[in-house]
Amino acid sequence: MVEVDTQDDGCVVLPSAEDTVPLANVQMFTGLSPMSLHRIASVASVQRYAKGTVLFCAGDLGDRLYVIVSGRVRISREVPGMGEEALAILGPGEYFGEMALIDAAPRSADAHVHEACHLLEIHKDALEHLMFLHKDLAYEVLWNVVRTLSARLRDTTDKVTFLAVTGRFT
Repeated sequence: MVEVDTQDDGCVVLPSAEDTVPLANVQMFTGLSPMSLHRIASVASVQRYAKGTVLFCAGDLGDRLYVIVSGRVRISREVPGMGEEALAILGPGEYFGEMALIDAAPRSADAHVHEACHLLEIHKDALEHLMFLHKDLAYEVLWNVVRTLSARLRDTTDKVTFLAVTGRFT
């Protein structure tokens, strides 16, 4: 684990690296007060991962959210008879694994390190505890998650529509 320092503005600073994560610029934390951002940063940890590392697989139980500090992560699914289908390649400032914060269902996709990266990890229990203690933080975070899931659902609908129209999905 890499030591994490937080600034008053909610930025997470990695020692011996120039990377910072301005949490206020991460869609999930948009609109939060500096104090709320600091609280979230205080329960986060930063991990380093090498290219090719499997972070989780579809079917695994999820217990944390990831925010990309540096590098890239590929979200994909194995399609029988076809192989891996990349659903998204995410970069710095983007997050994934948020559905694990909402329900106890298994992971819906695989996450692989596409380029060596630093990931900010926030465990479900720690975030739930913060949101229990700070209802205003909970309200804003959950609405931001709903907005993200809604946008991702719209993207998925567009992709399914394209596949249906082009005859690639029957």
